[in-house]
Amino acid sequence: MLPLHRCGHPATIFSDDIQDDENYMKRIAIIGSGGSGKSTFSVELGKALNLPVHHLDRLYWKPNWVKPKKDDWIALQKSLCNEECWIIDGNYHSTPDIRLAACDTVIFLDVNRYTCIYRAVKRSLLSRERKDMAEGCDEKLDFEFIKFL
Repeated sequence: MLPLHRCGHPATIFSDDIQDDENYMKRIAIIGSGGSGKSTFSVELGKALNLPVHHLDRLYWKPNWVKPKKDDWIALQKSLCNEECWIIDGNYHSTPDIRLAACDTVIFLDVNRYTCIYRAVKRSLLSRERKDMAEGCDEKLDFEFIKFL
């Protein structure tokens, strides 16, 4: 059974409960709704644990919101998951089996839907470009995204 950290507030992960076991929290999958704080949390956790962070949104989308070929997307994730240690943030419901089979820890950011919507709207108003997104994929907020949340 994988350890599951259920965090309503990202700071809760930095408690004294983190074990100093060499096999613990080396391959971390972070999941949650859009606007839940996955990318921000992943960066902070990566700094705290000295682990490389991979944002699936940045890797999936090509410039101007072009999707990759499915086989290429699967191969890329398998390659990432074969690394010794990592944090991967994102959902991508077509391929969770790859990440979940390879990780030792899953962190689910269980954030209220209205908070996620607020954060997504705020993010779209304040920033057109995100570091966790591919170049040429400016922030966009539309009905489909809000419905997805």
